[in-house]
Amino acid sequence: MKTPTPRRLLQFVTRRLRLGGFLRHPGDGRPQPQIPARALMWSLLLGHWLREASFHGLEQLVRYRARTLGVGQRFGDDALGYFTERLDPAVTRAALIDILHRAKRNKAFQKSPFVGLAIDGTAAGRSRVQACALCRPRYNVVHRLLGYSHQLATITIVGTDLPLPFDAEPYGPGDSEYAAGQRLLARAIAHLGVRFADYVVVDGLYASAPFLHAVQRAGLHVVARVKNNLQELGRSLEKRFGSQPPTHVYYENEQRIEIWDADDFDPWEKLRWPTVRVIRYRQHRADGSVVQADWLTDFPSRKVSSLALYHMAKSRWEIENQGFNDAKNRYGLEHISHHHANSVLVSWLLTFLAMVIERLYRIRYLHRGKHSVTSAEQLCRLLWISLSQPHSADTG
Repeated sequence: MKTPTPRRLLQFVTRRLRLGGFLRHPGDGRPQPQIPARALMWSLLLGHWLREASFHGLEQLVRYRARTLGVGQRFGDDALGYFTERLDPAVTRAALIDILHRAKRNKAFQKSPFVGLAIDGTAAGRSRVQACALCRPRYNVVHRLLGYSHQLATITIVGTDLPLPFDAEPYGPGDSEYAAGQRLLARAIAHLGVRFADYVVVDGLYASAPFLHAVQRAGLHVVARVKNNLQELGRSLEKRFGSQPPTHVYYENEQRIEIWDADDFDPWEKLRWPTVRVIRYRQHRADGSVVQADWLTDFPSRKVSSLALYHMAKSRWEIENQGFNDAKNRYGLEHISHHHANSVLVSWLLTFLAMVIERLYRIRYLHRGKHSVTSAEQLCRLLWISLSQPHSADTG
């Protein structure tokens, strides 16, 4: 395997993923651009892979390593701010959808019997003052203003051993995660198509009749957490499962997994389902800890086994661990490079675009043959090491 470099990564992006057109025409809204959009867009993506979140840091990096990075031109941090203010987020969203379709055609998810979509909300980027339309006030328990943050709902491909976050929907003052999540789901299904995924997995916030009906109308199944918001259903399943032995017991990765499964619970008044299937799993971990949770679904038991449903429920954590945590700790999602509403949204989408490209490159492309999977940290270091080496012609 050849050592990864920015130029080899650029070849993967343009030749394998066929994003050359996107790099040249990323939705640039500058009326009289002096710096090519390709140079700015490629620099922004490289910044995420090199863990350089600030525009000022990118300016310094490009100033000294423009040729080695494959950028070819120097520019200042103000150029990046001006560029992202006027960048059309719809074009970046379309590029992400195109990558997902290409990945599925190339059998990136072939080892997974079910492909899932996870939706959840998070906060990213705090400030002391309200500086853009996406700033939302933060209060303490006595309703004292602490500052402002930016909140967004995100959607991620899960259940495939290759979590790929691919869209974000911000919500500003007066908006909510629940409303943003519904807009996000509708847009994702409209662009991905109803046959791309098999199920949607969500937390208890979304376990309401309107959202469950929306998922069903989209042609997907739903797996939703049962919490205190569904008290009647909670009492029913506690009465039944609490007095019965588990329906199934599995042993997996040195863990004992007990599952209660029943598909004949009565729906609540507003839910237009004939019956509700509910599972309870009790996961006994090797360290002695026990995790228990209840989930509802419209998957029929004849189509999906209890163990498969358990794995679908557990796949929700991929949006937390390989989505939010990685995006914030490794790729700079928390950092506000330029405090402008469109720039903030575009930065989120470019963060996800960089994560999707990096994972397809590292886990699928570099893993061909007998090569082991390179970790994200190893790839970052290899890219930095390549910048210290003399530049020579790269024949790929």
